[in-house]
Amino acid sequence: QVQLVESGGDLVQPGGSLKLSCAASGTSLRLHTMAWYHQGPGNGREFVAIINTVPSTYYQDSVEGRFTISRDDAKNTIFLQMNSLKPEDTGVYYCNRFPASQLWPWGQGTQVTVSS
Repeated sequence: QVQLVESGGDLVQPGGSLKLSCAASGTSLRLHTMAWYHQGPGNGREFVAIINTVPSTYYQDSVEGRFTISRDDAKNTIFLQMNSLKPEDTGVYYCNRFPASQLWPWGQGTQVTVSS
C-alpha cells in the first residue's frame, strides 16, 4: 500500500522560505506524475505544483516564480521549495498523484502558516 508522509511545515513571516518534503513508500515516485496540493482555511485542496516523469514541472500562476517542485529518486521523495511566502499561502500542504488517485490515501499533510 502506498504511504505518503509530508513534513517541513512551520510558522514563517511573510517573505520567508520553507522547504516541504513528501516521502513515499510502496511505490516509486519517479513512475508517476506527482503534485503538491494546498488546502487553505475553509477551502478544498488545489494543486499548486506538478512534476511529471520526465521530469517537467508546472505551477499555478499564484506560485509561479516563488515555488519550486523537485524530486530525489534515490530518496523516493519530492520537495517543494517555497520562497517569498505570502499570508495566502497559509494552509495544509499535501502531496499525491496528479490527478489525485483514490487508490493513494492522503497523508496527514504539513501545516504552513505565514504570519507576522
